[in-house]
Amino acid sequence: MSQKIRILCWIMTHPGNLQTKAIHVNATWVKRCNTVLFMSSENTNFPTIAVVNHEGRDHLWRKTRGAFEYISKYYLDKADWFLKADDDTYVIMENVRKLVSLYDPEKPIFFGRRFKSFDIEFVSGGAGYVLSRKAVKLLTEDAFKDTALCKSATHVGYPEDVEIGRCLKNVGVETGDSRTDIYETFHPFIPEHMLVPSSLLKKDQWYYSLNFYPVQKGPKCCSDYSISFHYVTPDMMYWLEYMVYQMRPFGFGYHTCPTNIRTMIEPP
Repeated sequence: MSQKIRILCWIMTHPGNLQTKAIHVNATWVKRCNTVLFMSSENTNFPTIAVVNHEGRDHLWRKTRGAFEYISKYYLDKADWFLKADDDTYVIMENVRKLVSLYDPEKPIFFGRRFKSFDIEFVSGGAGYVLSRKAVKLLTEDAFKDTALCKSATHVGYPEDVEIGRCLKNVGVETGDSRTDIYETFHPFIPEHMLVPSSLLKKDQWYYSLNFYPVQKGPKCCSDYSISFHYVTPDMMYWLEYMVYQMRPFGFGYHTCPTNIRTMIEPP
């Protein structure tokens, strides 16, 4: 499936995070991407690619634009889907492929944790989002070239995820439903804050008011095929890597069923 559904992952980072965050992303989940690009303000041997010359939250939109412009110029024909994540996001790539396998990358669509604010619908930048090849093409060749459709590269101080949502909507890109039934797959917080009702973001009322779908509390918060978690510490990167890819209760959790399972548990 990883060869049939090619996904380019680009990671938002900066020079101060390379040794504290980016190296741990590089050592864990991005190994399952077909192509990995770390976007920053400096070209380094890490490697990172400089797409801006300023850092800071006010310049995230400029960096996001620069990243997609770079991808459109050099990588558009090398992947089918294009996933953006932060350097504190953990992504389960197999579940990304499961989601997008139902869709045509030549159709204008993108996926993520859906939010809404007044008349603007967007997806969470921290939880990560994935665009079809057609969506990237429309974004960079149409939206970026018209300031009536998309803010210019010199614009500062505007949330990058909100602006990406506006740009894509203005060029006819559909926001897909990434849930399985009622269960969300992209998560803007760590597993504890999503799963444990007593710690469920009591002070973050914006989460409840902005979520596109009704918020499900406790275990119902999250799909069995969850895709991402945000605000993941370096230690938690490795914890998730172990819990998702190594630990198994015997008799449960087979991704594929062994053809002769009885010989595994009974002597001949």
